[in-house]
Amino acid sequence: MAPWAEGTSRLLLLFLGDVMLGRFVNQVLQQTEASYPWGDILPLLLQADTRICNLECVLSDVGTPWSLTPKVFHFRSDARNVAVLQAGHIDVVSLANNHTLDFGYEALLQMLSLLEGAGIRFAGAGSNRAETRRPALWEAGGRKLGLLALTDNEPAWEAGPERPGIWYMPMTVDDPRCAELRAILKSVRPVVDWLIVSLHWGGNWGYTPPAQHRALAHALIDAGADIIYGHSPHVVRGIEIYRGRPVLYSCGDLIDDYAVDPRERNDLSFLFGVEVVGSRLRRLLLYPTAIRAFQARRASAAEQRALVSTMQRLCADLGTVARWIEQEGYLEIEIAAA
Repeated sequence: MAPWAEGTSRLLLLFLGDVMLGRFVNQVLQQTEASYPWGDILPLLLQADTRICNLECVLSDVGTPWSLTPKVFHFRSDARNVAVLQAGHIDVVSLANNHTLDFGYEALLQMLSLLEGAGIRFAGAGSNRAETRRPALWEAGGRKLGLLALTDNEPAWEAGPERPGIWYMPMTVDDPRCAELRAILKSVRPVVDWLIVSLHWGGNWGYTPPAQHRALAHALIDAGADIIYGHSPHVVRGIEIYRGRPVLYSCGDLIDDYAVDPRERNDLSFLFGVEVVGSRLRRLLLYPTAIRAFQARRASAAEQRALVSTMQRLCADLGTVARWIEQEGYLEIEIAAA
C-alpha cells in the first residue's frame, strides 16, 4: 500500500524548465497541433495535480523587437499558441524573465490578457509595479498554493508605478529590495498552504549555484517560502534541501530551438515533481527529458545515464542524496522533516 493511502491525501506539483515557443518552435506550430511541443511527456504532465513553468517568450501578434537596450535574441510566439499551454494543462507561468518584454509593452499586455482569458495564472510581470508583485493564487487537490516570481535579468524592464514590466531584483540578501520581498512573503504566507518563489537568476551557464543565490534561497525559506523554483541557466543544477524545503537552483530547458552544446548538453533536463503527503513535503521525483525536433521527450537510455549521473553528483555537492529508481524511471530525493 502506498504511504499516502491510509487516510492521507497526496499532491504532486510539477515544475518545468524553461518553455520557449518562439522562432523555429513557432514555425513548427503553424503546421502542427498545439500539443506537439509536449511530445511523449504529456502523460506525465497529466499525472500531476498542478503544473508550473517559466514561459521564456512572449505570446503575442503585436510589437517590435525591444530596442532601448542591446539584445541579441528576441522570442515571440503567435498569440494563438496560448493553446500550447492549455494542451499541456499548464496551471501557472512565471513571467519574470529576460524575454517577457522582447517585443515591448503592447505585446506584454496582450499576453497578460491572453493568459487571463485562457485561465492560466501568472506572476512576475504586469501593467504596473504593484501587479508584478501580486502572487498567482490557485487550488490543487484541496490545497491553496501561491507563486511569486522575480528576476535579476534586464533591469531596464523593471515595472514602474504606472509602467508595465517585470519584478526585478538583484539576487542577494544585501540588496535593500530584499526586505520588500520578505515582507510580501510574510503577507502571502497566511493565505496559502504552500508558497513557491520563482527566481530567474544569473547567467545562462554554470552548474554551481553562486554563494549569494544559496544565501538568498535560505533567507526566503526562513521568511516563509516552501519551494524555491530556479531557472535561467540552460543546464540543470543540483537540488538542496534546507530546513525540509527544496531549492531547485536550475530546472534547465524543457522546450526550445537552441543550438545544443555537445559538452553542456543544454537539451537535457527533468520534469521536477514535488510530492506532498498530508502536511509535509515528502520527496522529489525527477523524470529525465530531452529536446528533440522542438519537442520535450523522455530521455533515451544513454541520455538518462549521463543526465542522472550528473545530477547525482551535483546534488551530492549540496549534501543531497538522489537515488535512481530504474523501474519507475525517475530520480528520487527524500525530504526529511524539518
